Amino acid sequence: MAEKIAAFFKKETILCVSGILALVSVFLIHPDKEYLSYINTQVLVLLFCLMAVMGGFQKLGVFRKVAFVLLHHAGSVRQLALILVLLCFFSAMLVTNDVALITFVPFTIMLLQMAGLEKSMVPIIVLQTIAANLGSMLTPIGNPQNLYLYTISGMSLGSFLLTMLPLTVISLVLLLGCCLGQKNTSLTSQLPEENTGVFGKKEKIAFFVFLALFLVCLMNVFHLVSYEIPLVLTLFYFWFFQRDVLVKVDFSLLLTFIFFFIFIGNIGRMPAMQDGIRSMLGGRELFVSFFSSQLISNVPAAVLLSGFTDHWATLLMGVNIGGLGTLIASMASLISYKYFVQAEASAKGAYLKYFTGMNVAFAVVLLAVAFFSI
Repeated sequence: MAEKIAAFFKKETILCVSGILALVSVFLIHPDKEYLSYINTQVLVLLFCLMAVMGGFQKLGVFRKVAFVLLHHAGSVRQLALILVLLCFFSAMLVTNDVALITFVPFTIMLLQMAGLEKSMVPIIVLQTIAANLGSMLTPIGNPQNLYLYTISGMSLGSFLLTMLPLTVISLVLLLGCCLGQKNTSLTSQLPEENTGVFGKKEKIAFFVFLALFLVCLMNVFHLVSYEIPLVLTLFYFWFFQRDVLVKVDFSLLLTFIFFFIFIGNIGRMPAMQDGIRSMLGGRELFVSFFSSQLISNVPAAVLLSGFTDHWATLLMGVNIGGLGTLIASMASLISYKYFVQAEASAKGAYLKYFTGMNVAFAVVLLAVAFFSI
């Protein structure tokens, strides 16, 4: 029993920590009717719907088909790296950083192994991970912390995009430089082929349903429809037609949000605690959010700190840059690491060394840019 608990805690560390914090706060502020006001239902609903829809797209293999079409034109290792990294960067803006890495990292490992390019695996996968984390910061739906902060802050879409655009452009330039720094040697073996033909009738119907559901989610993001509409439509379709996709939704992330909502709500009712955290944050949101992300990851950091500041733009930049750094700074980074270790366990040390060096380098540049733009 103890071993099972330890294994669960190791697998779901952030969930367990958030649960403990929520439980402790419950003893300090006993449950009452105000607890209902803690939960941001719109964030939870929209996050659930987006995860389900992206799971549907992934099941259809849409992203892999696009990747194979693009890779058909790659003639060198440099071009291959460029395509694989930019696929993560741009797709993460719409399908989230987690989905981008779940889709393209295993695909990249298979591709490089079949092409005899195992030596390129570490730099390409590390750059893909950085690309997904940085590309996702541009849009409100690129990652969970963006969706949360966009919803609670009341920022307009234009303001959000203008806040994150400079950092995104600089990130793209840095990634391009890193990719162009790869060896420009010709591919010595043919890349694997895949059937990229048109979908059958059932797949076409599913694709357009997913697309329609995604557009309804976007309508909610843009405040054109209430969150109940995407929830009802998403639940109806997946429950009756693709229930297996619902099982794969990351419910632990949703539960983590709920625990942090409870913790923040209760802390907000303790004046001394609230004043202490506000004092720590005052004028230092960028660096406090960045370093907090290194310890508890950027999604919990965004939820935790949001209750004590209204400097939304600075907090937004801090937690997104905060995805760079330690392996747990962005939970999406663990996805790449796990896939890599499964394929090349002997190179685990080389991966961590390169990962840390590149993340620190990117973080220093982006923090400097963000600091001087405040």
